[in-house]
Amino acid sequence: MITNRNLALLIGFGMALAVGTALGFQHIGGYIPCMLCLEQRTAYYAGVPFMIGTAIAASHGTRPRLVKALFGIGVLLMIWTMGLGIYHAGVEWAWWTGPDDCAGASSTVSEAGSLLDSLSQRPPSCGQAAGRFLGISFAGWNVLAAAMLALLCLYGALRRQPDAKA
Repeated sequence: MITNRNLALLIGFGMALAVGTALGFQHIGGYIPCMLCLEQRTAYYAGVPFMIGTAIAASHGTRPRLVKALFGIGVLLMIWTMGLGIYHAGVEWAWWTGPDDCAGASSTVSEAGSLLDSLSQRPPSCGQAAGRFLGISFAGWNVLAAAMLALLCLYGALRRQPDAKA
């Protein structure tokens, strides 16, 4: 059975992979994120070091209740970004309106000119998906990734197996 330390490291790696993929699409693929895209990343930026801290706590024999609570905070972080992703996907599908300050500009660096030019421009509209893979936008993929990571955190928070030092 996987230890709490290894579970926390797995979740932290998954969070890093999710936000790293978004950063790759931005800096390598040229997709400029909208305001809601950037907000969705915040939970990952907080979650990666938080899960590393959870792994350290679990490996140093911290009380199981505290480790479970730390996993519970991970659940909340992933639910937060999942909710933002659902909201964002709904804006993209025009199911509801987005925030007023999420008006459009270009969606890729190549359309904007140079990277320096794009820094002075407004971010793209939250209502237009920059791209879709298998019919799902980046916001939709964030919902799926966050749901999977939330379930892993929930598993860590609810399981009975006490963690041995690893």
